[in-house]
Formats: sequence, C-alpha cells, structure tokens
Amino acid sequence: MRIVIENAAIVTVTGGEYPSGHVVTNDGLIESVGAGPAPDGPVDERVDGTGCLVTPGLVNTHHHLYQWATRGMAQQATLFQWLTELYPVWAGLDEKVTHAAAVAGVLRLARTGCTTVADHHYVYPRHGGDLAAAVIDAAATVGTRMHLVRGSMDRGESHGGLPPDSVIEDTDTALAATAEAIDTHHDPSPQAFTRVAVGPCSPFSVSTDLMRLAAELARDKGVRLHTHLAETVDEQDQCQAEHGCTPVEYAERTGWLGEDVWLAHGVHLSDDAVARLGATGTGVAHCPTSNGRLGTGIARIADLIGAGAPVGLGVDGAASNEDGGLGVELRQATYLARLRGGPAALTARGALRLATLGGARCLGRDDELGSLEPGKLADLAVWRLDGVEHAGIADPVAALVFGALPPLALLLAGGRPVVREDTALNVSDVDVAANLRRESARLLAAVDR
Repeated sequence: MRIVIENAAIVTVTGGEYPSGHVVTNDGLIESVGAGPAPDGPVDERVDGTGCLVTPGLVNTHHHLYQWATRGMAQQATLFQWLTELYPVWAGLDEKVTHAAAVAGVLRLARTGCTTVADHHYVYPRHGGDLAAAVIDAAATVGTRMHLVRGSMDRGESHGGLPPDSVIEDTDTALAATAEAIDTHHDPSPQAFTRVAVGPCSPFSVSTDLMRLAAELARDKGVRLHTHLAETVDEQDQCQAEHGCTPVEYAERTGWLGEDVWLAHGVHLSDDAVARLGATGTGVAHCPTSNGRLGTGIARIADLIGAGAPVGLGVDGAASNEDGGLGVELRQATYLARLRGGPAALTARGALRLATLGGARCLGRDDELGSLEPGKLADLAVWRLDGVEHAGIADPVAALVFGALPPLALLLAGGRPVVREDTALNVSDVDVAANLRRESARLLAAVDR
C-alpha cells in the first residue's frame, strides 16, 4: 500500500521538524518526508493529519509480557521480596496463560504508540510448553515487531538463587533451548518482524558459566545479548559478596559489555561504570515507572547519554508497571531525570529520542527504525492532539510528552495499519480482556490449591 499522511506536524527525530508536512509510505518503507503536501503519485489511502503529530513508532527495549497475568501483587515489596512472592505463581505458566498475557500486553503497547517490542522471557516451567512461540505469536496477532529475548535461569533456591528449582533449567538445557529459539525464529533479514536475542535473566539467578557461555553463543549466532544489571542495592551487595566486584565489572569479566549488548535498568552505577558503558557502546533500557514502583532508585540517564551509551525506554513487566504502556514512559523518564539532575536534565525531544532512535540503537536497528527518513521502515505513530487535553500547547512534542497521552489516529508497523482511531484492528479489546481474566484466574487458582 502507498499511504499518504498530510497536514500534520512531523518530527523526524534526526533533526527535521515540519509544522505542517507529509509522510508517504510505500511497500513497508518510508518513501518521502517533508514540509507541505506530498509529492504526486498513486494513493491507496490518504490520511488528513490536521491536528495531529507524526513520530516514529516507539521502541520498547525491555518487557516481561507474561506478567500481565499477575498484576497488582506484592505492592509494597522490594525487588527481591517481589520476586520471592511471584516466582511460585509463575511456576504455573503454560502456553495458554503466556499467550493471553502477551496479547494483552502487546495490545496495550500498540495503543500507546509502540511498534517494536523487546520481550525478555526467562521463566520456563518444565511442563509449560513452547512459551517462546506463544510470545512471538502474540506480537504477530496484534501486528507489531517482536524481539524475543530468550531468557534463562540455572540457579535456583538449592544453589542460592531466588527462583524455585521448578522454573530453572540446567546450563546445557538453557543453552540448547536458546540456540533452538534462534534457529527457529530469528530473522536477520531487513524489514524482519521477528528477531531473537540471548538473555540469561540476571547475575543473581544465573551461574557464571551460563553468563559466559550465553555470550559466546550469541556471538557465534550473530545475535544480541540482554540481561538485568545494577537494578538494586541488594544486587550490588550480593555481587560484591559473591564475586568481589561491582555488577558492571562482573559483566565485563563474563563478556557482557559491547555494542551488541543492552542491559535492563542500570540504576546503581558509579562514575567509572557509566564511563565504561559509554566507552564500550553498551546500551541501557531505562524503565522509570518500574523503578519507581519497586523503589529501586533513579537511573543516571543524563550521565549515560553524555558518556555516549545507547539508552532506550522500557516498560518492564506489568507486575511492576501495571499501566503497561510505552507512551506514558516519555513523561516518567523526563520527570525522573529532572528529579535527579534538574529541569534541563532531559528535554521533551530528548525523551522522544529515547523512546525511538535510542531504543532502536539498543536493539541494533537504528539503520532501520527510530526516525522518519526515506528508506527506513514505515513504523510510525499519528497522535491526535486536537482535543481539549492539548489545546493551547503550541509545541506538539511538549504536548505529547508533558500532556495526557494522546489517542492514536493511526499506527503503522511496516506500513500496515495496526491501530486506527484508538482502536486495534487485528484483535478485539473485549475478547483479549476476557481471555486474560480467564487465564489469570486459572493461574492463580493453581497456586491457591
């Protein structure tokens, strides 16, 4: 399809902004971006963007979609307390629960401007079925791109870890299953809708052997690496006690720094750690709402950006961010950065860059995603700013970031409409909600027994 969007405010993220301009998409790619009306040519659909802002589709760099089935629990817990309460529930995950939760989570992401989802799934109960395929199918059902991070844990309670032994894999099984997920699902081609990364869960739930061997596997397969790191003081203290170093030093020892790595959270970082992430081009997925929900702290986002580290936004699991939307993280990231560094620490445009080009850089796709440029993938959001919630805000980017999250007039992924007039096109909200309620109740009932 050749889709023409005209009369809208356009923010390309890489520099160009047009108060009234056009974007033309054709065959899954952006054909033209600029001021004024679109160039002449055949049109399959013409969208009048009057009163709207067009941005790149947002990129979510860290999520746990299965957690949509367990929201609202452990409300006053620290991270380790929260995990201890929830792991026994997650031990009951199967394909039906995982698929229902993932469809709901991706639907919420799409309706908040997200076109690319990186989902870190690391809980694989022994009789749960093919949970990786369930997550991938959920994204295809809604219509977004999926970067599945095939996670793993090989350190259960019997070896000093937090998760029950029933949800961990031995090291060889974890590596073999990760390799199989890459071989089965990873699409390295341009315009790919599905890619796979390697993602041992975290240093406190994974052995040193698995950390090292997973990094070797990823590089042998030519895929990216992702894990949690430096999220809490508890993790920092445990790393020091067990390994005699900081989390970033441990990551470096095990092969986990580099331009093919992005780390979730990065809240507790020394000056040396920030500089090291910047020097190695190691990315950070900033999850402001989840960090606030669990009281883990405020990440040094302005410092990381200043050091040259790629930084993107992440929603994190819905059990620690019950909203589950990505667009709302623009404001959260801005406010937390300013609480730490003052009102100039992060601008509205800086926040938008985190959610678009910064996220694309973390996922290794900044040549394809994250900005509105001819030849890039036609992933874009058309935000409606003509309501009372944004009336009187002359700057459309400020309206998007500081104001109420606008409804979507249109969301395209690869030039395909996913959301139109704030309604998902490929799934029913009512059906998705009903299915999630049913599967969540089944999961919780199994724990109660």
